[in-house]
Amino acid sequence: MAEKIYSYQQLFNFTNLVFQQIGCPPEQAELATEVLLSADLRGIDSHGVARLSGYVRLWEAKRVNAKPVIRIIHETPSTAVVDGDSGLGLVVAPFAMQVAIEKAKNVGTGWVSVQNSNHFGIAGYHAMMALEYDMIGLAMTNASPLVAPTFSTERLLGTNPICVSIPAGEEPAFVADLATTTAANGKLEILQRKNLEAPLGWIQDKEGKASTNAHELKTGGALLPLGGDREHGSHKGYALGAVVDIFSAVLSGANYGPWVPPFPAYVPMPTGMPGKGIGHFFGAMRVDAFRPASDFKEHMDKWIRRFRSAKPVKGEEKVLIPGDPEREMEAVRFKEGIPLLEAVANDLNALGERFGVKL
Repeated sequence: MAEKIYSYQQLFNFTNLVFQQIGCPPEQAELATEVLLSADLRGIDSHGVARLSGYVRLWEAKRVNAKPVIRIIHETPSTAVVDGDSGLGLVVAPFAMQVAIEKAKNVGTGWVSVQNSNHFGIAGYHAMMALEYDMIGLAMTNASPLVAPTFSTERLLGTNPICVSIPAGEEPAFVADLATTTAANGKLEILQRKNLEAPLGWIQDKEGKASTNAHELKTGGALLPLGGDREHGSHKGYALGAVVDIFSAVLSGANYGPWVPPFPAYVPMPTGMPGKGIGHFFGAMRVDAFRPASDFKEHMDKWIRRFRSAKPVKGEEKVLIPGDPEREMEAVRFKEGIPLLEAVANDLNALGERFGVKL
């Protein structure tokens, strides 16, 4: 499928204006845009501007509040619960992560759970906020139930990503940003747009049998936990996804399991919902609460250099450190532009026509 190249600034201006057109205050529109486009810059195309029209549809369905009053509803010196007032997760999540950072500044660590939010973009953006303070950052969120636990045909979990960012000295930061499924749903959406099959281990059909049909979810199929099947460790991916769900929602008072609000606005809301909105969980840990930051970063450099110098298997150029591919992609795309599939570009153009904003 054909692609079109757009500069970062071009997409930033467009997205910012669209968010303002749905009623977001300028500062929140700018922040939401920065968070959303960080995905495109880092090569995580499934979570970038391709999702913009999805956020607009959620707003139309009155499931997103464009002018949220985000507030702390419970706290201790090191913990807090934030109510996102049904705002864009792209805005709620940075607010909550900043609360975690401020608490870490004061007492060494900060832990914040969030209720009443929406899809928050990539976990990496939020976790990486801690890096400039010489802190380790943690971000996770639950999501629409599209994932079948090991041995189940029911969809009870989301792709439930986890990101851990760790500062280094002279070396770039270690940033592990991953879904707890074999593949994120957005990657399946990309395959659908390209009319390609999914690799084995990504999805199952409605009866629980392995499938390569990228459209399987539309007929009752499910995404699979990391590992794909029991023989390849899917019980571990299931457990990780469950931990994210519990930390993000059972702890905060958000919806969990099959009751998490679906991202597609046309999918009906679940009945008997036990909480409020989508849930997130954030952590910030001051490195110097454990050892001098300069010592830690010196040893992180040593760790990174040793792993980076590992002998690669035949046919591979080098051993990667988590965060390498995204950082390298960000440098290229910021300079050369961001490629969008024609279907995504057409979708954005239609959105622009509707709101009087030119792409």
